[in-house]
Amino acid sequence: MTQMTQSPTEVDLSQPPGPNMVRVTFLPEGKTIEFEYGTMQYDHHGKPMSLLDVAENFGVFLDHACGGVCACTTCHIWIKEGAKQLSEADDDELDRMETAADIQLNSRLGCQAVITGPGTYVVEIPKWNRNYVQEPHGPKT
Repeated sequence: MTQMTQSPTEVDLSQPPGPNMVRVTFLPEGKTIEFEYGTMQYDHHGKPMSLLDVAENFGVFLDHACGGVCACTTCHIWIKEGAKQLSEADDDELDRMETAADIQLNSRLGCQAVITGPGTYVVEIPKWNRNYVQEPHGPKT
Protein backbone atom coordinates (compact mmCIF):
# COMPACT_ATOMS: atom_id res chain seq x y z
CA MET A 1 0.00 0.00 0.00
CA THR A 2 1.23 3.46 -0.83
CA GLN A 3 1.85 5.93 1.92
CA MET A 4 -0.50 8.85 1.97
CA THR A 5 1.36 11.88 0.64
CA GLN A 6 -1.33 14.43 1.46
CA SER A 7 -2.83 15.05 4.88
CA PRO A 8 -6.62 14.94 4.88
CA THR A 9 -8.33 17.90 6.48
CA GLU A 10 -11.84 18.16 7.88
CA VAL A 11 -14.20 19.24 5.10
CA ASP A 12 -17.24 21.37 5.91
CA LEU A 13 -19.82 19.83 3.59
CA SER A 14 -22.37 22.53 4.44
CA GLN A 15 -20.27 24.99 2.41
CA PRO A 16 -19.28 24.77 -1.27
CA PRO A 17 -15.58 24.31 -1.98
CA GLY A 18 -13.57 27.52 -1.96
CA PRO A 19 -12.08 29.14 -5.06
CA ASN A 20 -9.51 26.95 -6.85
CA MET A 21 -10.42 23.98 -4.62
CA VAL A 22 -11.13 20.39 -5.65
CA ARG A 23 -13.57 18.40 -3.51
CA VAL A 24 -13.87 14.66 -4.14
CA THR A 25 -16.25 12.38 -2.25
CA PHE A 26 -15.70 8.64 -2.54
CA LEU A 27 -18.80 6.48 -2.02
CA PRO A 28 -19.84 4.22 -0.38
CA GLU A 29 -17.08 5.05 2.12
CA GLY A 30 -18.31 8.64 2.31
CA LYS A 31 -14.78 10.01 2.56
CA THR A 32 -14.48 13.57 1.28
CA ILE A 33 -11.16 15.09 0.32
CA GLU A 34 -10.43 18.71 -0.48
CA PHE A 35 -7.24 20.25 -1.84
CA GLU A 36 -6.15 23.23 -3.91
CA TYR A 37 -6.17 22.49 -7.64
CA GLY A 38 -2.67 22.02 -9.03
CA THR A 39 -1.00 21.32 -5.68
CA MET A 40 -1.38 17.55 -5.37
CA GLN A 41 1.81 15.56 -5.80
CA TYR A 42 1.74 12.93 -8.54
CA ASP A 43 1.87 9.53 -6.86
CA HIS A 44 2.36 7.59 -10.15
CA HIS A 45 -0.98 5.78 -10.03
CA GLY A 46 -2.77 6.32 -13.30
CA LYS A 47 -2.53 9.65 -15.05
CA PRO A 48 -1.55 12.72 -13.01
CA MET A 49 -4.63 14.15 -11.22
CA SER A 50 -6.66 11.05 -12.11
CA LEU A 51 -9.25 9.94 -9.59
CA LEU A 52 -7.03 6.92 -8.86
CA ASP A 53 -4.11 9.26 -8.13
CA VAL A 54 -6.32 11.31 -5.79
CA ALA A 55 -7.49 8.15 -4.01
CA GLU A 56 -3.92 6.90 -3.55
CA ASN A 57 -2.69 10.29 -2.34
CA PHE A 58 -5.37 10.43 0.36
CA GLY A 59 -5.52 6.80 1.50
CA VAL A 60 -8.77 5.75 -0.22
CA PHE A 61 -8.63 2.14 -1.45
CA LEU A 62 -9.37 1.86 -5.16
CA ASP A 63 -8.12 -1.43 -6.56
CA HIS A 64 -5.86 -1.14 -9.60
CA ALA A 65 -4.38 -4.49 -10.51
CA CYS A 66 -2.46 -3.20 -13.52
CA GLY A 67 -0.82 -0.34 -11.63
CA GLY A 68 -3.01 2.28 -13.28
CA VAL A 69 -1.89 1.84 -16.89
CA CYS A 70 -5.32 1.16 -18.46
CA ALA A 71 -4.66 -2.59 -18.83
CA CYS A 72 -7.56 -3.88 -16.68
CA THR A 73 -10.87 -2.68 -15.26
CA THR A 74 -10.33 -3.03 -11.53
CA CYS A 75 -10.44 0.75 -11.01
CA HIS A 76 -13.86 0.93 -12.72
CA ILE A 77 -15.88 3.66 -10.99
CA TRP A 78 -19.17 5.47 -11.47
CA ILE A 79 -19.08 9.26 -11.66
CA LYS A 80 -22.07 10.62 -9.75
CA GLU A 81 -21.13 14.31 -9.99
CA GLY A 82 -18.51 16.32 -11.90
CA ALA A 83 -18.29 14.20 -15.05
CA LYS A 84 -18.18 17.26 -17.32
CA GLN A 85 -15.09 18.50 -15.45
CA LEU A 86 -13.13 15.29 -16.13
CA SER A 87 -10.99 14.55 -19.16
CA GLU A 88 -12.79 12.79 -21.98
CA ALA A 89 -12.29 9.04 -22.26
CA ASP A 90 -9.76 8.20 -24.98
CA ASP A 91 -9.91 5.17 -27.30
CA ASP A 92 -7.77 3.00 -24.99
CA GLU A 93 -10.11 3.61 -22.05
CA LEU A 94 -13.23 3.07 -24.16
CA ASP A 95 -11.82 -0.20 -25.52
CA ARG A 96 -10.95 -1.40 -22.02
CA MET A 97 -14.36 -0.40 -20.66
CA GLU A 98 -15.98 -2.81 -23.13
CA THR A 99 -14.69 -5.63 -20.88
CA ALA A 100 -15.92 -4.09 -17.61
CA ALA A 101 -18.74 -5.60 -15.60
CA ASP A 102 -21.95 -3.59 -15.09
CA ILE A 103 -20.90 -0.72 -17.33
CA GLN A 104 -23.12 2.33 -17.00
CA LEU A 105 -23.34 5.66 -18.81
CA ASN A 106 -21.32 7.24 -15.98
CA SER A 107 -18.61 4.53 -15.92
CA ARG A 108 -14.95 5.51 -16.10
CA LEU A 109 -11.60 4.00 -15.20
CA GLY A 110 -10.20 5.80 -12.17
CA CYS A 111 -6.70 5.67 -13.64
CA GLN A 112 -7.81 7.56 -16.77
CA ALA A 113 -10.45 10.02 -15.46
CA VAL A 114 -8.40 13.19 -14.91
CA ILE A 115 -9.67 16.19 -12.93
CA THR A 116 -9.32 19.18 -15.26
CA GLY A 117 -10.20 21.98 -12.87
CA PRO A 118 -11.53 23.01 -9.49
CA GLY A 119 -14.98 21.79 -8.51
CA THR A 120 -16.97 19.08 -6.80
CA TYR A 121 -16.69 15.42 -7.78
CA VAL A 122 -18.61 12.46 -6.39
CA VAL A 123 -17.34 8.99 -7.25
CA GLU A 124 -18.85 5.61 -6.39
CA ILE A 125 -16.53 2.64 -6.12
CA PRO A 126 -18.48 -0.57 -6.86
CA LYS A 127 -18.18 -3.43 -4.36
CA TRP A 128 -16.89 -5.74 -7.04
CA ASN A 129 -14.26 -5.49 -9.69
CA ARG A 130 -12.99 -7.63 -12.50
CA ASN A 131 -9.33 -8.40 -11.94
CA TYR A 132 -7.87 -9.76 -15.17
CA VAL A 133 -4.22 -9.25 -14.25
CA GLN A 134 -4.33 -10.38 -10.60
CA GLU A 135 -0.99 -8.80 -9.77
CA PRO A 136 -0.51 -7.79 -6.15
CA HIS A 137 0.33 -4.20 -5.34
CA GLY A 138 1.83 -2.98 -2.16
CA PRO A 139 5.23 -3.24 -0.56
CA LYS A 140 7.59 -5.71 -2.14
CA THR A 141 8.85 -8.36 0.24
